[in-house]
Amino acid sequence: MALEVRFSKRLASFSLEPEFSCDTEVLAILGPSGAGKSMTLRCIAGLERPDEGFIRLNERVLFDSGARINVPAGHRGVGLLFQNYALFPHLTVAENVAFGVKQGSEREARVRKQIADVHLDGCEHRLPRELSGGEQQRTALARALAPEPEALLLDEPLSALDTYLRSRIEQQLIVTLAQFQRPALYVTHNIEEAYRIATKLLVLSKGKVAANGARDAIFREPPSLDVALLTGLKNFSRAREKGEGLVEALDWNCVLQINGTRPRSTAYVGIRAHYIRFAFEGDEAAAACNTFPCWLVRVSETPFHATLYLRLHSASQPGGDHHLQAEITREQWSIFRTRPQPWLAILPREALLVLPE
Repeated sequence: MALEVRFSKRLASFSLEPEFSCDTEVLAILGPSGAGKSMTLRCIAGLERPDEGFIRLNERVLFDSGARINVPAGHRGVGLLFQNYALFPHLTVAENVAFGVKQGSEREARVRKQIADVHLDGCEHRLPRELSGGEQQRTALARALAPEPEALLLDEPLSALDTYLRSRIEQQLIVTLAQFQRPALYVTHNIEEAYRIATKLLVLSKGKVAANGARDAIFREPPSLDVALLTGLKNFSRAREKGEGLVEALDWNCVLQINGTRPRSTAYVGIRAHYIRFAFEGDEAAAACNTFPCWLVRVSETPFHATLYLRLHSASQPGGDHHLQAEITREQWSIFRTRPQPWLAILPREALLVLPE
């Protein structure tokens, strides 16, 4: 089974031009707000009409501008889970789940199975207003799956949930999607959520495909600064080549040793916040390459982690700028905070990202 998408649709500030395919895996669509993620799903589902191009599902044409084919939404065989769930307020849980299922002898059994699969037994006769946020989300998921769609589209399905419910429902979604074994698109702007749920990643930026491929490869070697930022990069500097295996980080005022080949035109160098390591005077690690004295500008703490905002080479004035963000555990922070500054920040060369213009 395969979903093939290539179309264009003119929006207010840019042209949406997604081009990708999806087989039996989960493809996460990542991008900032307004990048065209939700509109892409709406076009595939038949709720919006592209201007040009085609959409095919299992060799069945859903849309083709040249052939003037535009299959109505109800006949596409696509399940869509909306961001706000879009449950029918006057229908019970069972009636909502049954809405898209054709009449027949198996209809009631299929509805019961979907309700049981999402752990809503006992809620069949409740109205949406009588459900918690998590129960509403699971009802919407059951409704999307009940007609046994050929593809499943999920539009930020966890965004309205609190932290506890988000974690529980995410684990259920991972199991459900693994069992689905048909094309599934998962829209999100949460990079960690995308990483946990999908093995393949499509990055949209202003309507264009900025990256498309294996999740790990895109994280490890993003093709551009935009993609690096969208996949969570916090630290980058303008850069220029300084010789074989060297780049100068202009904004950090340092020369860095790098691994591997450089892009044809080096424009930026970056490092993800969790890859920065530390040493102190006298440590063996202090002799590592790409080691620089650093001073703490400020710290942002959560119950389990701390983000350190650091300035290289010299102490910052109160309220001054920082060069780098480093993410460490609270246990590490409890040790660091007692050590005199400057500390030594290590930017491992194998962790550096060298990016083109």
